[in-house]
Amino acid sequence: MKMPLIALSLALGLSACDAYAAGHASAPAVEANGILTDANGMSLYTFDPDTATSSACNGGCARNWPPLLATNDDKGSGDFTIIDRTNGTKQWAYNGEPLYLWVNDRAPGDTTGDGIGGTWHLARP
Repeated sequence: MKMPLIALSLALGLSACDAYAAGHASAPAVEANGILTDANGMSLYTFDPDTATSSACNGGCARNWPPLLATNDDKGSGDFTIIDRTNGTKQWAYNGEPLYLWVNDRAPGDTTGDGIGGTWHLARP
Protein backbone atom coordinates (compact mmCIF):
# COMPACT_ATOMS: atom_id res chain seq x y z
CA MET A 1 0.00 0.00 0.00
CA LYS A 2 1.32 3.46 -0.90
CA MET A 3 1.72 5.92 1.95
CA PRO A 4 0.63 9.46 0.98
CA LEU A 5 3.62 11.72 0.36
CA ILE A 6 2.82 14.15 3.18
CA ALA A 7 2.24 11.35 5.69
CA LEU A 8 5.53 9.78 4.63
CA SER A 9 7.30 13.12 4.97
CA LEU A 10 5.94 13.56 8.48
CA ALA A 11 7.04 10.06 9.40
CA LEU A 12 10.53 10.89 8.13
CA GLY A 13 10.57 14.35 9.71
CA LEU A 14 10.59 16.19 6.38
CA SER A 15 8.85 19.49 5.69
CA ALA A 16 6.12 19.75 3.08
CA CYS A 17 8.68 21.38 0.77
CA ASP A 18 11.00 18.41 1.19
CA ALA A 19 8.07 16.08 0.53
CA TYR A 20 7.29 17.86 -2.73
CA ALA A 21 10.91 17.75 -3.81
CA ALA A 22 11.09 14.04 -3.01
CA GLY A 23 8.48 13.34 -5.67
CA HIS A 24 9.41 16.00 -8.24
CA ALA A 25 12.44 17.30 -10.10
CA SER A 26 12.30 20.62 -8.26
CA ALA A 27 9.97 22.14 -5.71
CA PRO A 28 8.41 25.50 -6.53
CA ALA A 29 9.66 26.77 -3.14
CA VAL A 30 12.05 25.66 -0.44
CA GLU A 31 12.29 26.35 3.28
CA ALA A 32 15.16 28.57 4.38
CA ASN A 33 15.47 29.98 7.90
CA GLY A 34 11.79 29.41 8.64
CA ILE A 35 10.37 30.99 5.47
CA LEU A 36 9.64 29.86 1.94
CA THR A 37 11.95 31.03 -0.83
CA ASP A 38 12.05 30.55 -4.57
CA ALA A 39 14.82 28.54 -6.26
CA ASN A 40 17.08 31.63 -6.17
CA GLY A 41 16.69 32.06 -2.40
CA MET A 42 14.38 35.08 -2.70
CA SER A 43 11.71 35.39 -0.01
CA LEU A 44 8.14 34.52 -0.86
CA TYR A 45 5.06 36.32 0.44
CA THR A 46 1.31 35.87 0.81
CA PHE A 47 -1.43 38.49 0.44
CA ASP A 48 -4.41 38.53 2.83
CA PRO A 49 -7.13 39.36 0.24
CA ASP A 50 -6.27 36.27 -1.86
CA THR A 51 -8.29 33.06 -1.76
CA ALA A 52 -7.19 29.48 -2.33
CA THR A 53 -8.35 29.73 -5.95
CA SER A 54 -7.67 33.34 -6.95
CA SER A 55 -5.19 36.17 -6.66
CA ALA A 56 -6.34 39.67 -5.72
CA CYS A 57 -2.96 41.10 -6.84
CA ASN A 58 -3.10 41.96 -10.54
CA GLY A 59 -1.97 44.81 -12.81
CA GLY A 60 0.20 47.32 -10.93
CA CYS A 61 0.09 45.20 -7.81
CA ALA A 62 1.63 42.27 -9.70
CA ARG A 63 4.42 44.53 -11.03
CA ASN A 64 5.47 45.21 -7.43
CA TRP A 65 4.59 41.75 -6.17
CA PRO A 66 5.44 39.35 -9.02
CA PRO A 67 3.57 36.07 -8.68
CA LEU A 68 5.57 32.85 -8.39
CA LEU A 69 4.56 31.59 -11.81
CA ALA A 70 3.95 27.98 -12.75
CA THR A 71 4.18 26.58 -16.26
CA ASN A 72 1.40 24.77 -18.07
CA ASP A 73 3.34 21.54 -17.48
CA ASP A 74 3.68 22.01 -13.71
CA LYS A 75 1.43 19.94 -11.47
CA GLY A 76 0.49 20.69 -7.88
CA SER A 77 1.21 18.14 -5.19
CA GLY A 78 0.60 18.03 -1.45
CA ASP A 79 0.53 21.54 0.00
CA PHE A 80 1.54 23.07 -3.35
CA THR A 81 -1.29 23.88 -5.74
CA ILE A 82 -1.60 25.98 -8.87
CA ILE A 83 -4.20 28.70 -9.44
CA ASP A 84 -5.25 30.40 -12.68
CA ARG A 85 -4.59 34.15 -12.79
CA THR A 86 -6.89 36.64 -14.50
CA ASN A 87 -4.29 37.22 -17.27
CA GLY A 88 -4.20 33.52 -18.17
CA THR A 89 -0.94 32.66 -16.41
CA LYS A 90 -0.64 30.14 -13.60
CA GLN A 91 0.64 30.79 -10.08
CA TRP A 92 1.95 28.56 -7.32
CA ALA A 93 0.14 28.53 -3.99
CA TYR A 94 1.15 26.96 -0.69
CA ASN A 95 -1.51 25.78 1.76
CA GLY A 96 -4.12 27.64 -0.28
CA GLU A 97 -2.17 30.91 -0.34
CA PRO A 98 -0.82 32.21 -3.67
CA LEU A 99 2.90 33.01 -3.51
CA TYR A 100 4.66 36.24 -4.55
CA LEU A 101 8.06 37.88 -4.68
CA TRP A 102 8.64 41.56 -3.71
CA VAL A 103 10.49 43.90 -6.11
CA ASN A 104 12.36 45.67 -3.30
CA ASP A 105 14.00 42.47 -2.06
CA ARG A 106 17.36 42.71 -3.83
CA ALA A 107 19.28 39.71 -2.51
CA PRO A 108 18.53 36.26 -1.14
CA GLY A 109 17.48 36.55 2.49
CA ASP A 110 15.94 40.03 2.13
CA THR A 111 12.51 40.23 3.79
CA THR A 112 11.62 43.90 3.24
CA GLY A 113 8.06 43.13 2.14
CA ASP A 114 6.94 41.52 5.39
CA GLY A 115 4.05 43.47 6.95
CA ILE A 116 3.60 46.01 4.16
CA GLY A 117 0.10 47.46 4.36
CA GLY A 118 -0.67 44.96 7.09
CA THR A 119 -1.66 42.52 4.34
CA TRP A 120 1.65 41.12 3.02
CA HIS A 121 3.38 38.39 5.02
CA LEU A 122 6.36 36.12 4.64
CA ALA A 123 5.24 32.69 3.48
CA ARG A 124 6.06 30.10 6.13
CA PRO A 125 6.07 26.30 5.89
